[in-house]
Amino acid sequence: MNVHVSYRLHKIPAVERDIQHQIEKLQKRLQVFRPELIHLKGVVEEISAREGTSVSLNLRLPSGQMAVQTSAPNAAAAVKSAFEDLLQQVSKHKDLLRASHKWQRGKRGDSARPSAVVHEVPFEQTLAAVFPPTISSDDIRSYVNINLSRLERFVEREIYFREAQESIAPDSVSKEEVIDETIAAALGNGQEKPERLALEPWLYRLALQALDELSRTDESSGNARPLEDSARPRNVKGSDESELQFHQPDESITGATVIADARVATPEQIMASDELLRLIASSLRDLGSGPREAFILHAVEGFSVDEIVAITGVPADRVLAFVSAARDHLRKAPGLAKQFQGRLAPTGAA
Repeated sequence: MNVHVSYRLHKIPAVERDIQHQIEKLQKRLQVFRPELIHLKGVVEEISAREGTSVSLNLRLPSGQMAVQTSAPNAAAAVKSAFEDLLQQVSKHKDLLRASHKWQRGKRGDSARPSAVVHEVPFEQTLAAVFPPTISSDDIRSYVNINLSRLERFVEREIYFREAQESIAPDSVSKEEVIDETIAAALGNGQEKPERLALEPWLYRLALQALDELSRTDESSGNARPLEDSARPRNVKGSDESELQFHQPDESITGATVIADARVATPEQIMASDELLRLIASSLRDLGSGPREAFILHAVEGFSVDEIVAITGVPADRVLAFVSAARDHLRKAPGLAKQFQGRLAPTGAA
């Protein structure tokens, strides 16, 4: 948006902040237009001590032009009143544009010849319209490359809960299978891709859908096991290779191994955090899938209520009820009663 505001009075920082705030609100209403085709001109002038301040606005769009002039005893009230009138005009103008292809062409009289049929095109399909960018394959790849470990932890936690509630058989669904199905569904053409801002909730929703699909496949096939898999559980503690990957007996000690890095958590802090998450996970096993998923997405993964609605498809009021129920359950858990004393928000607040 091209903006030019002139002041014919002493500049007041509060008035400039109000104008900038109102311009941001106006930009949200004009996202359907191309920014380079929008021009806003404004004049703020002081008329007299009795009449106060006058504000004039002129907004030029690809499909029309709007003008507003108001006055008020002070500059803040005049700015607010002028932008409110302009926003009302913009809303009416957009309503007319949405229904422009439905306008009926009137005739001058019965004797007039019927005019040629004019094919109208909705404004959303014209070149002046602009839409928010949708998710591309590059966006998905860049997000997965950075946040794959976080998505894996979420899937691993969901598998643990479902195995604990015996909704799926132990070791029947692996974390890698769910992640592969999620990324394949995101990169495929079968899913309708949302806007770019909704990439993360959309991937979490695909992960839950992939987990449900794999769980249903396992139920239909019983306790089937691939022939190439071993029937015995694997012994993952029979080698010290994992320890040797981090420490070699003959390596020398450098300053980097001695000086503490304040940006990285200490092993004690990591163990305490992992132990707290294990206590929460064991306490949430008794809850239903709805409150458990809503609480994990909100408290652990950090999603807002609107994003949880997009992930789970549950209404916002039920999401708030689920989070409150999970918090009440954790307050009553024996191992977490002291640790969560004063930490959790009151019931009903998310």
